[in-house]
Amino acid sequence: MSNQAIRIDAANAASAQTDRPAWTWLPDEAPMAMPRQSLNSWDATPEVPTPATSPVNVGGRRLALAVLTAIVTALALIAPVALFARNGFDALEVASLVIFGVLITAIGCWFSSAAIGFWVLLTGREQDDLAFAPHPAEPTQRTALLMPLYNEDARAAFARLAVIDNSLARLGVSDAFDIFVLSDSTKPEAADQEHQAYLGFRAHAHSRVFYRRREKNIERKCGNLSEWTQRFGGAYPFMLVLDADSTMAGETILRMVDAMERNPGIGLLQTTPTIIKGQTLFARVSQFSVRLYGRVAAAGLAWWAGSEASYWGHNAILRTEAFASTAHLPILAGREPFGGAILSHDTVEAALLRRAGWAVHVTAALDGSCEETPATMLDFIRRDHRWCQGNMQHLGLLKTRSMTVMNRVQMAMGFMAYFSSPLWLASLIAGMVIQLQYPTDWASFGYLLKPEFSPFMLATLLSGVLLIGPKVMGGLLVMSRPRERRAFGGGKRIFKGMAMEIFLSALIAPIMMVANTKAIIQIAAGHDAGWHAQDRDADGVSWKDAFRSMRWQMATGLLFCVGLGFRPDLVTWFAPVVLPLLFAAPLVVLTSRRRLGDAAAKAGYLAVPDEAGVSVSTIPSTQQVSALRAVAGA
Repeated sequence: MSNQAIRIDAANAASAQTDRPAWTWLPDEAPMAMPRQSLNSWDATPEVPTPATSPVNVGGRRLALAVLTAIVTALALIAPVALFARNGFDALEVASLVIFGVLITAIGCWFSSAAIGFWVLLTGREQDDLAFAPHPAEPTQRTALLMPLYNEDARAAFARLAVIDNSLARLGVSDAFDIFVLSDSTKPEAADQEHQAYLGFRAHAHSRVFYRRREKNIERKCGNLSEWTQRFGGAYPFMLVLDADSTMAGETILRMVDAMERNPGIGLLQTTPTIIKGQTLFARVSQFSVRLYGRVAAAGLAWWAGSEASYWGHNAILRTEAFASTAHLPILAGREPFGGAILSHDTVEAALLRRAGWAVHVTAALDGSCEETPATMLDFIRRDHRWCQGNMQHLGLLKTRSMTVMNRVQMAMGFMAYFSSPLWLASLIAGMVIQLQYPTDWASFGYLLKPEFSPFMLATLLSGVLLIGPKVMGGLLVMSRPRERRAFGGGKRIFKGMAMEIFLSALIAPIMMVANTKAIIQIAAGHDAGWHAQDRDADGVSWKDAFRSMRWQMATGLLFCVGLGFRPDLVTWFAPVVLPLLFAAPLVVLTSRRRLGDAAAKAGYLAVPDEAGVSVSTIPSTQQVSALRAVAGA
């Protein structure tokens, strides 16, 4: 401790002659060159080297995904084509079919990927490509754990670092890891809180802990990490990137480091984080769905992406040399939202790593990688708006020479995650306009009570399978594993949780449809989403804020009501979309309450393992994080 104090005094003395804040505490610099890359000119050979960790049959895997997607899409298109073909196609029906075709292809691809992931996990193939050691040896190289902060709750962030630090200490490997807190906070009160939390955490930490604050948030998180790499990267072969809400088990980190040491061709290894500490009803829906279904989607992606997988910006380990030499992003020409710093930098960084021959892997084989989620629907929408802008930026990058085919496919899929919302809305509007051309048919009003086999019924059933199929697969997977089934509290709790999650997700989906459509319109009109700190501990949204934020949703619901006034027989078909839109504000308020979330979990709905009376050692509980938060603020 006295040695640390001496180093702080030296840093404080040096700060008088530099622009460092007086309480910055850093190690000796180990500079590493990090040239800014160009996306339009690339002098490498046309053929990108195939990494040693790339699956031999990866081409066959991707063909399987494409064939399965084509089959699912074709089946879904049979019903609308047969329906419209009865009286010939008019222009509106052709437009409706095109919209539906694009939308159902995207949904079919996501379903097919999840189905593949279900098969991979059910047959125990998730470690076929990267065999993680169950008990890895101690690391032979140093790793820096990097947590960027931007006006966050400092005590909570340092508490999460304390969980990681204690876990590494328990395994006896603290000396192999240094922790860096990289602050870009612009608010003086946030910086002061970071200072106090840092001092409290450092006094109890087992690994060496460093803190650096930049006065200006230049190039946001991307610039934050680049600045660290250029100043200190030379001392660390690996860098493990965290978010302010990240927590990871020491066992998971050791397995990741071991995989990087054994496979020198891997530039990036991305885990699949689960969500923890959800308390509001909205957060619990996200938490339950990711905990139960998330692995299925991740396993499918890992299987067909191979060594050209995605990077989600956190809970991932990177080879520092590879990152520095290939992934310093350019500043895009033009003004924001399409110009300037790249918002969704992680996807582009993965593409740049891959074009230089480095392998990029996602794994669904590791537990113990966790994050938190926005507590309310409004916070989630605000974050999604920024992600939407970043994914729309990628459209301009698809034509550059920097991307492999798979990188382009994944960028397109990322964009479709948001563009599917306006497509869905356009499909609903087109369907309403088409139906307004026909007289009222009260027989269709009671169709749900007395269904008959028809192309329409086939389309309805298939759409339901595509939408909830991945959820059912995730549930079946957990039910097939006795230990996991017990961790969730048994089959009855799992079934109850799935039923509530599907119901609430169905209510939330139309609200998100309008929110994403609004975001795309605003971004296309030149509105910059900005970068805001996330509130993960909110408890409640006021009625005033809810009604103000949901006015687009309620207005859209009212417009559909006008159409239903002319065709009231269609009420049963449009109700699942129109009712959530009309009652969007109350839904936002109710799902933002912790009281309702806690009551649901107590009654056995949306409960996850650490709430079911079962200890899951690799995932920190809410009580553990709360206790360590007190230490961080000491």
